[in-house]
Parts: sequence; C-alpha cells; structure tokens
Amino acid sequence: MIGTAWAAGAEGAGHGGLFSDPAFWVAVAFVLFFVLAGKVLWKRITEMLDKRSADIAKALADADRLRNEALKAKQDAERTLAQAANEGGAIIQQAREEAERMKVKAAASLETAIALREQQAKDRIAQAEAQATKQVRDTAVDVALTATRALLRDQVGQGRSAALIDEAIAELPRRLH
Repeated sequence: MIGTAWAAGAEGAGHGGLFSDPAFWVAVAFVLFFVLAGKVLWKRITEMLDKRSADIAKALADADRLRNEALKAKQDAERTLAQAANEGGAIIQQAREEAERMKVKAAASLETAIALREQQAKDRIAQAEAQATKQVRDTAVDVALTATRALLRDQVGQGRSAALIDEAIAELPRRLH
C-alpha cells in the first residue's frame, strides 16, 4: 500500500523534493546503520587489535627473554668449555710431567740396579780372588810344610826334628801371612 500511495503521490506531485525520494532515505538509513553499527564494530575491532598488539608485545618480550637466557646459557657453556679445556690442558701437562718424572726415576732406578749388580759382580770377583789367593797360600803353606818336614827329616836327626818341626809349623802361618 505504501508503494502504491507513494507511486500515486509521485505522479501527481511531479517532484516532492529530496525527502520524498526513497533513495535518499535508503542512504540515510545506510549511513545511520554504519554509524551506529560502526561504533560497536569499531570498538570491538580496536579491542581485538589492542589485544593482538598486547599478545604480540608479550610474545616479543618472551622471545627477547628467551634470547637473553639462550645467550647467557651459551656464554656459560662457552665459559665451562674454556674452563674444561684449560683443566684438560693442565691435566695433560701434569700427566706429561708425571711421565717424565717416572721416566727419570725409572732410568735412575735402572742405573742404580746396574751399579748394584756391577758392584755385586765385583764383590764376587774380589771374593773369588781372595778365596783363590787363600787357597794358593794354603796350598803353598801345605807344600812348604811338607817340604820342610821332608827336609828336616833328612837333614836333622829324629830326636831334634820333632821339636824343630813343631816350631817351624807354628811360625810358618805368621811368616806367610
């Protein structure tokens, strides 16, 4: 009905002005809708954008904090690695020094053992020489005694020979030694 009344009024009036044009009222309604709905939409959109901005800022802060923690952990790891390398170098140096000391000690021990064996061999040789010399002397004494007894028996008579032999035997070890 309104449409026919409006159409009828439009025929008779010819022109009713701007306010009688339905396109004008559609445009006014469209603008009012966007103004009223736009305020609500604008408010929601800005809240959403603010929330998203805060989330991004928080994520950036977390990323920066994690980056700083990672850098600190990296520095700690590098420091620990450097310290371990230094300790490893010190241990290797200490092991080398200990090996050198052991080498010198072993060489000295070997030299001492060789010197001891050499001295033992010299002592055995000296002992064998002394024993051989003693045996030669003892044998010489025995031969001299036997020769003296035989000579005295031949040259001195039986009566006096026993006393002279005993005297000679008693003096012989003192004279030979």
